[in-house]
Order: sequence, then C-alpha cells, then structure tokens
Amino acid sequence: MSRNNLTFEVCIDTAAGYAACEGVVDRIELCSALDVGGLTPCPGLIAAAQDSAIPSHVMIRPRAGDFCYDQADQKAMRAAIDAVQKAGLAGVVIGASKGDQLDLAALRGLVSAAGRLEVTLHRVIDLLPDPLTAMEQAIELGINRILTSGGAPRAIDGQATLRAMQAAAKGRIEIMVGSGVSVSNLAELAQKTGITSFHASCSTTVPVAEHLHHFGFAKTQKITDRDTVLAFRNTLDQLAS
Repeated sequence: MSRNNLTFEVCIDTAAGYAACEGVVDRIELCSALDVGGLTPCPGLIAAAQDSAIPSHVMIRPRAGDFCYDQADQKAMRAAIDAVQKAGLAGVVIGASKGDQLDLAALRGLVSAAGRLEVTLHRVIDLLPDPLTAMEQAIELGINRILTSGGAPRAIDGQATLRAMQAAAKGRIEIMVGSGVSVSNLAELAQKTGITSFHASCSTTVPVAEHLHHFGFAKTQKITDRDTVLAFRNTLDQLAS
C-alpha cells in the first residue's frame, strides 16, 4: 500500500506484529529471531502472513552466524522458498557470501528457486568490502532490491556509501536503508542519501517475568509498537508533502 513515493517496510517476528502494522505499512519482512538479525520463520508465522493484506517477504536464513552456506544449508533454504511460494506470499529475502564476495553460485540457485517471487538481498552486503560491485552483481542476478546500512552497523553512519549506491543504482534496483532507522533520523537519511525506501523494526522493549529470565527463556522481549509504526508513517508523509 504505497501512499506516496516513500516505501515503508517493517520487520516482525510475531503474528501480533501484523496487527501493529495493519493499514500503515507497505511491506513486511517476516522473520524469526530478530535479536540475531532474523532467521527463517516457522510454518505458523508463514500461515499468519496469509491472513494479512500486507505483502510479506520472508527471510530465508537457516541459522545464525555467517552467510557462508554449504549444500545442506542451501537445500534447506530452497525448501523454505518453496514453502513461501506454496503459501502465496509476495517475496523472499536472501543472501550468501563466499570469502569477501557474494556467493554467486548459491545466489543463482536461490533466485532460480524463487521464480516469480520478489527477491531482496539482505545485509550480507554490509559485510563486503566492495558494495558497489556487489550491487552490480545483484542487478545481474535479477534481484529486485537491496537492504543495506551502507556497510556500517547503523545506517546513520553509512550515509556516504548509501548515497553512492543510490546514485549508481540509477533506478535499476531498489536501495532500501535499514538498521537503526527511526523517526528521529528518518528525515536526515532521506535528505542526505536520496533513498526513498526504509526498513525498521518499530519495536519497543518490554520486561519479562523474573522466572522466565532465571530459567533462560528470555532476557527481554521486543514487540512491534503500533504508536511507533504510526509515527514513522506520519514522518514519511510529512517528508513526501
């Protein structure tokens, strides 16, 4: 649901996240385990996505850690992509590296498995020394967009690279900025990079019961916050006006 030329994606890892985003967000990145950057969600979350009108793009990441995937990992990833297709969802979010470059062979297989699904290259690109070359490779692979912080832990510190990527993309691929994007820095990122697509968690931390912490089930809990989602959209609408 694009209300203007500024696109708003929220990453969620609970079914309740859909309610917080309903009617406000253009796209969902559906994950599990956002505390480690997002992993492939369980079948139950994929089923929940089918009940929402918001287009869902599913994270395809079989484990935490690096993005160097062996044949067993890649087989699991292709099976997850197949599940997304069967669920009738909108897209997948993928990435794979080999040394200090994209793993082009692995990515070709994943893009092929995705078929007509939209494909986003995730922040594996932020770990590479030459993101502009990686961007050109992503374009050649037929990937639709890149989620990036400009090679910095937080996007606000990667603005020079973000600006360079956006300029070099020339509309051939969508550059979406993410990591630490918030209402407080959204205007600066938009104005200084020229990027029009934004990714955020819009989450707030809530305490957990002491016994859950004691038994190691949770230290804290994050939830998608409806008020933050609305504030983010309001800021985007102001920037577009």
